[in-house]
Amino acid sequence: MLWNRQRETLPRERLAALQLERLHATLARQLASVAPIAERLRAAGVSSPEDVASLDDLTRLPFTRKTDLREHYPFGLFAVPREQVVRIHASSGTRGKPTVVGYTRNDLEVWSEVMARTLALAGVEPGMVVHNAYGYGLFTGGLGFHMGAERMGCTVVPISGGMTERQVLMLEDLGGQVLCCTPSYALNLAQTLAERGVGRDRLKLRVGMFGAEPWTDAMRDALERQLGIQALNVYGLSEIVGPGVSAECVEERRGAHVQEDHFLVEVIDPQSGQPCAPGVEGELVFTTLTKEALPMLRYRTGDLSSIDLAPCACGRTTARMARIRGRIDDMLIIRGVNLYPSEVERVLLSVGDVAPHYQLVVERPGAMDELTVLCESVSSVDLEDLQQRAELALQAATGLSMLVKVLAPGGVPRSEGKAVRVIDRRGLV
Repeated sequence: MLWNRQRETLPRERLAALQLERLHATLARQLASVAPIAERLRAAGVSSPEDVASLDDLTRLPFTRKTDLREHYPFGLFAVPREQVVRIHASSGTRGKPTVVGYTRNDLEVWSEVMARTLALAGVEPGMVVHNAYGYGLFTGGLGFHMGAERMGCTVVPISGGMTERQVLMLEDLGGQVLCCTPSYALNLAQTLAERGVGRDRLKLRVGMFGAEPWTDAMRDALERQLGIQALNVYGLSEIVGPGVSAECVEERRGAHVQEDHFLVEVIDPQSGQPCAPGVEGELVFTTLTKEALPMLRYRTGDLSSIDLAPCACGRTTARMARIRGRIDDMLIIRGVNLYPSEVERVLLSVGDVAPHYQLVVERPGAMDELTVLCESVSSVDLEDLQQRAELALQAATGLSMLVKVLAPGGVPRSEGKAVRVIDRRGLV
């Protein structure tokens, strides 16, 4: 189902013209109202929106980073008076000050629109029951899905995260058809359902919309097998809008469609900052095209992906993002080797007999780093054999020797939101 056929199927040349028009409006807003960004623009030779004659001129414009939001915390990059901001969200601030984002009434309208499109991409239809287990509050996930589902005309169960026993009860009793949460929490729900003897035949679940953390196709297979659903990937970040920046379509599930009439996407080389060609992996960069309260210009996400401009079977003409391989700042350097947690997940789940619950523990007891992988078995197998198979597979795929510890079921900590995949103890004495 196409939620907004006119916008989602624009020919690429017409889409580019719309993007340039909206980019000019964003530049005008920042030049007039956001002093730190206006200063950078003028230093780059852009004193008027018309100085950017085409989208090819985008590379002349300065980048924005998370550090800018923290430096001008809390409202220093807002482009409207605080009185016009009707809602505030913020990141967790686990790596420093939280990044505070704001929305005008029109911003919330846009967010509702792109979230309705996100649900439509997954095959959700008006009247379906949406079990929303994303967290509500300052985190954007819960309210983003909530608004989009209401806009579509769905029945929303705003259960938020946690209280897993109650989640199981509500899923069965209220007939949830669409499950919205992080993939790691979906696994937690699946395990609890199995432990309580609630089979798939007692549920009405049809589709799962999972995001807020990197996950692999192997994880998708596990979720679909355990919950009897189609699992789709959703991408977003609070600095741009929240969830709703891009999402997979149910027809192909090969890349997440970017809502390009609202968000201009680039992929750059993380080191040089130069553009990458379509299909080449690099760092995702977004420019908001319709955001009023907090317009973002060439925001460096730190997420690694690539872009595919090929036509899609669903009929949409928008660019598709490859699945996020990881974040630049989540990359581990172990004995000189670059390693992403998602690569460990992919290899572990390819071994067989390994449950989709894992955690990486990095320590430096001596001169060298040591990496221990905690995981669980899915059945009564020879644990020593499973450990050896997992260690061999990981070394073959990554070039690193790792110690694998196979724990009893439930031994790896479960998540009620974003999973904690890495415990790095190298800085602890």
